[in-house]
Amino acid sequence: MFPACFVPRSAFPLGWGRLGKPPSAPPERTGAVQPPTAAWFRPRLPPRPTADLLPGLAAAAAAVLLAFGAHRLWPAVPAMSFAVGLGILAANLPGASRTVGGRAAPGLKFSARTLMRTGIVLLGARLSLDQLAQLGWRAVALTVVLVLAAFAGTYLLAKAFRLPDGQPLLLAAGFSICGASAIAAVAAARGGRYQEAATPVALVTLCGTLAIAVLPALGQLAHLPVQTFGFWVGASVHDVGQVVAAAQTAGPAALAVAVVVKLVRVASLAPMVAAVSLHGRRVRHGAAGGGTKPPLVPLFLAGFLAMVLLRSTGWLPLPLLTVLGLLQDIALTAALFALGASVRLRGLVQSSLPAVATALLAWLLIACLGLAAARLAGI
Repeated sequence: MFPACFVPRSAFPLGWGRLGKPPSAPPERTGAVQPPTAAWFRPRLPPRPTADLLPGLAAAAAAVLLAFGAHRLWPAVPAMSFAVGLGILAANLPGASRTVGGRAAPGLKFSARTLMRTGIVLLGARLSLDQLAQLGWRAVALTVVLVLAAFAGTYLLAKAFRLPDGQPLLLAAGFSICGASAIAAVAAARGGRYQEAATPVALVTLCGTLAIAVLPALGQLAHLPVQTFGFWVGASVHDVGQVVAAAQTAGPAALAVAVVVKLVRVASLAPMVAAVSLHGRRVRHGAAGGGTKPPLVPLFLAGFLAMVLLRSTGWLPLPLLTVLGLLQDIALTAALFALGASVRLRGLVQSSLPAVATALLAWLLIACLGLAAARLAGI
C-alpha cells in the first residue's frame, strides 16, 4: 500500500513525467504499441472550411429573403438594389458590423466571389442570338458604339479625378455594360480583391436606382414615343432589373425594346472581360518573368458564352428558363449583399467624394449618349 499522495512511476505510461504530465514530444518506439492518447491531450483540429462558411451564407440567405420581400412591397425597386442597401446597413450598424467582419466574413467572401460568378454564368441564359437579330443591325451597331463611348468617357472621367487602383476600369465597365455584374466580372478577370469592387458596386447601384425614377419622368416631359423611350432605358440604365423597373412604366412595347437593347449591352461583357483578362495575363506573366500564365478566358466567362449558345439553340424549355432566371436572381442578390457588406460609409464619405462625382457625371454622360442613340435608331 502507498500513501494517498504517492503514485508510483509504473502507474504512468513509459516516458511520462513524475507528476503525470506528458512530455512535449513523447519518444517514438519502433515496433512497439503506443499507449492511447487521452482525449484532452489530442491536438485540436482546425475548423472545417464548410462550417466557416455557414454564418456568412446564412446572413446572405436572410438578406435575399428580405430583399425579395421588400421588392414585393415596392416593385419599382429591384431586389438587388435592396440587397446592396442591406449589406451597407449591416456593415455599418454597431452590432452587426462585428459579425460581418468576423464570423460571417468567410461566407460573405464566398458569396461575393463564387455566387457572383455563378450568377454571371446564369445571366447568359437570358440572351439569345435571335434577340440580337430581331433588333436590327443599325440598332445593334449604335448600341455597341454607345457601350464603347460610355466606357471610354467614364474611364477618362475617373482618371481625371485620380481614382485609385482599378476603380476607373470597374466604374467604366459597370456604367457602360451591365452594372454590378460587369464590375464583379471585370474585378474577377483582373484577379484583384473582391473588396475593391464594393465602392463601384454601391455607386452604380445608387445611380441605377435613381434612373428608375428620373428617366420615366423625363420621358413623359419630352413626350418620347414608347419604343424610343424603351431604347433609351435599355441603353442608359445599368442592371437588368433596373431596366425592367424603369421601362415597364411605359407599357409592354417599351419594355420589350428596353430588354433587348439591354441584352445587347450584356453581350458586350464577354469581349470586355476577355480583353481585361488578356491584358492582366500579359502583365502578370511579364512581372513574374515566366511561369504558368493565368487562363486566357476565365471559366465563368466560358460558362456565360456556353449559356448564350445553349439558349440560342432553343433546346431549353420555358419552365427551365424561368428556374434559371430565378436562380440567377438569387445568386446575384446574395453576392450584392456581400459586396455591400464590405462598404464602410465613413471611409466612403471621407475618401470617395471624387468617385461619387465620377459616378454622377458618368450617369449623366450615358443618359445623354443613350438618348442620342435612341433618336438615331429610328425604332
